[in-house]
Amino acid sequence: QVQLVESGGGLVQPGGSLTLSCAASGFTFSETYMSWYRQAPGEERELVATISDTGASTTYTNSVKGRFTISRDNARNTVGLQMNSLKPEDTAVYFCVAGWSDILETALNAWGQGTLVTVSS
Repeated sequence: QVQLVESGGGLVQPGGSLTLSCAASGFTFSETYMSWYRQAPGEERELVATISDTGASTTYTNSVKGRFTISRDNARNTVGLQMNSLKPEDTAVYFCVAGWSDILETALNAWGQGTLVTVSS
């Protein structure tokens, strides 16, 4: 079965940096678009970033552009999210999501368990 396991969350001060990682298994990772979503306390879930199957294309929500970088390593079946210049409003549970599969021609919509990022002084 599809499995996504996030790690790297924690407490960081405003202006600091944090790197999230997602280990994927149970599907053809190299043919699948991957995303990071987040859900802040009392808020709806939000798409943060998406990366194409090869890693050639990335998209970001406006609030994180220039601060966050999504990446992937298809040899290791991992996707990362480098977060810099963190702000309190970045506080949320961050989820790794497997999306569109080129090989299956369908969206997997598989979610990890989430990792909590808290930005606070």
